[in-house]
Amino acid sequence: MFPSTLMIQGTTSDAGKSMMVAGICRVLARRGVSVVPMKPQNMALNSAVTVDGGEIGRAQAVQAQACGLQPHTDMNPVLLKPSSDTGAQVIIHGKALATMEAGHYHDYKKIAMAAVLTSYRRLQQQYQIIVVEGAGSPAEINLRANDIANMGFAEAVDCPVVIVADIDRGGVFAHLVGTLSLLSNSEQQRVSGFIINRFRGDIALLQSGLDWLEKETGKPVWGVVPYLENFYLDAEDAIATTTKTSAKFTVVVPVFSRISNHTDFDALRLHPDVNLCFVGPGQVLPSADLIILPGSKNVRKDLALLREYAWDQMISRHLRYGGKVLGICGGYQMLGQWIDDPDGIEDLPGKSVGLQLLAISTQLTDEKILQHSRGQLLLSANHPVPVSGYEIHCGVSTVFEHYSPFIDLGDKHYDGVISHDGAIAGTYFHGLFDCPEVTNAILAWAGLLESAAIDINHLREQQLNRLADCLETHLRQDFWAQCMPMTIDKLSTDKPSIAAVAKP
Repeated sequence: MFPSTLMIQGTTSDAGKSMMVAGICRVLARRGVSVVPMKPQNMALNSAVTVDGGEIGRAQAVQAQACGLQPHTDMNPVLLKPSSDTGAQVIIHGKALATMEAGHYHDYKKIAMAAVLTSYRRLQQQYQIIVVEGAGSPAEINLRANDIANMGFAEAVDCPVVIVADIDRGGVFAHLVGTLSLLSNSEQQRVSGFIINRFRGDIALLQSGLDWLEKETGKPVWGVVPYLENFYLDAEDAIATTTKTSAKFTVVVPVFSRISNHTDFDALRLHPDVNLCFVGPGQVLPSADLIILPGSKNVRKDLALLREYAWDQMISRHLRYGGKVLGICGGYQMLGQWIDDPDGIEDLPGKSVGLQLLAISTQLTDEKILQHSRGQLLLSANHPVPVSGYEIHCGVSTVFEHYSPFIDLGDKHYDGVISHDGAIAGTYFHGLFDCPEVTNAILAWAGLLESAAIDINHLREQQLNRLADCLETHLRQDFWAQCMPMTIDKLSTDKPSIAAVAKP
């Protein structure tokens, strides 16, 4: 019987696991294979709202798109959202369960594995192939007990594993051989081979190393994937910090210690006329046209750090000189009078004074709001713009003054506010800038009157197909036969459009 599951693990974090899963999924999906992604356990602050009303890691939502599917909580049954250096909110099947310290969660993993296997069995019943992404490295000795993210999962479901390494980091052969040697005998046996990622240069110069690796380990190198210049897919966690000094418009985003959903700003980072500047802890906020306060997994603690870095003073000066400020989700809450967490939802119970730039007050509650929303952006009263996005927050904000609403949701419901002088706005909507028309409207409000925003959704589709083309070219044909024999006939056919893939 053909294996219905393939797992991609990596020698390190950011080795290319998420990218590889997305690319393999797109290759199979556009061949008409019924394929679905899965990541048993993810630790990330970038998340997405699912079709069944939960939340999963952002990378799995992109992988779902690669398959032509809507994101579902079974694609990432366990999500950990760090709220401190030692604690994280534990989300099971899309719903927040509790905030646990690392030691407590380590013991809880036996229970979490049951949730993982429940999701896996449901996916097995619906799809021909499950392409699974590991987390971090399978060779983390201190995390191997009760593992549910890497080899613990692979052993439980008895699936083959491919190990990916990033040659751009250096030491690729040591990474691969060292990782393999730290696995148990049974785990080593289920490793079907290796993929080397992000190679630059002449492949002929690498060949002797590839021959040695295959001889030393007895495992094939399934392919050497080249470094893709100007490649874009939503990041799982890492923040891209490149700047465009020649751009005529500057947007500054302070990087909170627990910044969440910074992928909100990818469309701005890729905008040809915008210099998107992420400012790290303790750094000075540079001169800007627009400052955006992003989401946060620990709003009160990040608000305290904002003051410690004197960013509050810099924001006030920015406003005095005519700049604009936009707060999104946790950033919106920070703009208000108070943030009250009486039950210790995000941290220790308590109440914090906000930046007092808007007459709103927020109370954190244990019921998290998870929903897709749409409405009309009202930054320009004469030209409302259709807007869609998603909400992920546990705070309820009360508005104490008669402000103009930021978004009209219909039926006399609104989201967010615009200050009386028009200089400050806040919203709970994530994904605002995914729509070019909304991006243009917000940038026009902030002073960039002529903007040609990119369509991030269209770009993501282009990049998924580019990645799939690359993998078809650079992964050996017997990779598909050895790992997923059922797909080999389909891989020899002409490429249909992903639009032909049936949606759930």
